[in-house]
Formats: sequence, C-alpha cells, structure tokens
Amino acid sequence: MKILSPRFAFLLALALPTAAAAQRGGDAVYIEDRLNQLQQTLTMMTGQIEQLQHRNASLQQQMEKMQADYEYRIDQLEKGGGGKPGGAGPRPGGLAAAPAGPASPTPAPTPGGAAPGGAAGEQLYDEAFKKLQEGDYAAAERGFKTFVQRNPQNKLAGNAQYWLGETYYARRDYNNALTAFAEGYKVYKTSPKGPDNLLKLGITMSNLGRKSDACAVFARFNQDYPRATDLQKRRIEQERQKNSCG
Repeated sequence: MKILSPRFAFLLALALPTAAAAQRGGDAVYIEDRLNQLQQTLTMMTGQIEQLQHRNASLQQQMEKMQADYEYRIDQLEKGGGGKPGGAGPRPGGLAAAPAGPASPTPAPTPGGAAPGGAAGEQLYDEAFKKLQEGDYAAAERGFKTFVQRNPQNKLAGNAQYWLGETYYARRDYNNALTAFAEGYKVYKTSPKGPDNLLKLGITMSNLGRKSDACAVFARFNQDYPRATDLQKRRIEQERQKNSCG
C-alpha cells in the first residue's frame, strides 16, 4: 500500500475543511433560493384564494339581488293582478298603470361604494391578476396601476396596490417596489393587504441594503397589526433574525 508523504497529507488536511465550507456555502445559497421561490409561490396561492373568495362574494350578492327582485315582482303581481300574471291593478296613489315595457335592469351594487362601472373595474383587476400569474409582469403592472387610479375607493384597491408592488419586486425593481408597498401601507393601511404591504416594504428595504430601516418597519408590525395571521408573524420574525434586528 502506498503511503502518503507527510507534506501531501498535511495539504490534504488543509484542503478538506475548505471544500466542506464551500459545499456548505453552496448549500446555504441553494436553500435561500428555494425558500424565496416557495415564499413567492405561497404569495401567489394566497392571491388566488383571495380572488376566489371575492368571486364567491360577488356571486352571493348577485343571488341575493335576484332573489329580492323575484320576490318583489311576485309581490307586485299579487297586489296588482290578484296573483295572475299580466293583471293590471291600480297603482299606489290612484295613478293609472303605465303600459308594460321592458324591465330596466337595476344597477348592481358596486363594492366599497365605488361609482357605477365597478364591475368593469373588477374585470380589469381580474385580468391584471391573470397576467401576474402568467408571469407577464409588465402587463400586470399596467393593469393594477390603472385599476387603482380609476377605482381608489374600491374594496380591491388595497389588494391591487400590493400586487402592483409585487410586479416590481418579481423583476427585482426594488426602488419602484419600495414606493408601491409604502403607498399601499400609507393609503390602504386597514385593507386586508395592509400587513403584507408592511412586511414586503421591510423586505424590500433589506434588499436595498437599508437594514436599519427594515428593522424599524418590522418593529412596527405587531403594533400596527396585532391580529395578523400566524404565518405573517412568523415571516416577520424570520426577517428580523435574517437582518440581525435587535
């Protein structure tokens, strides 16, 4: 059996820890990338759930409206025509019944007190979110930005402002992402996406090298959002540790 020279054995002993450290460093980078990918996927899945919940609420509103309209028409038929379709009874106040014409559709209630045309606005939101899912971040950016500009009081405006920030963040445009998340936190602080705006604001600051500012943002989280989800609180704690916040 060939015996290694003492000099070669010494050099080999020095090289092994270095190789092991390099391997550990590579593993750490890989794990960090995987965590970022998983967090981005989780963010997208959360958005999909929110979109489904919104659609379900819209359908529920439509069903309730149709039910109310149906009951009203039945009630009017019974009062005006003895329960027989087409009956023409006296109208309130003794006024003669006007000739029946096509029923004018009653405008559906718009979410969040938005002006008429809210349905078209929500379609714009849905289309922008679809572009976001497809990875067309530039188109998603235009859609969400237009939605917020046209529907600043819509109940989805806070969500749209957050996803606008995500369109920048996904492209590593951290300066514009910072502005979008800060605007979302300032203007839509009480929206469902308020905690996420603040969380992502801190993360974006960290990516820009503003560690102290990021730590200050993370410190405000529990104060501003004591009822945040456990997941959001865990993310805050993870980011605090990652940035060595005191």
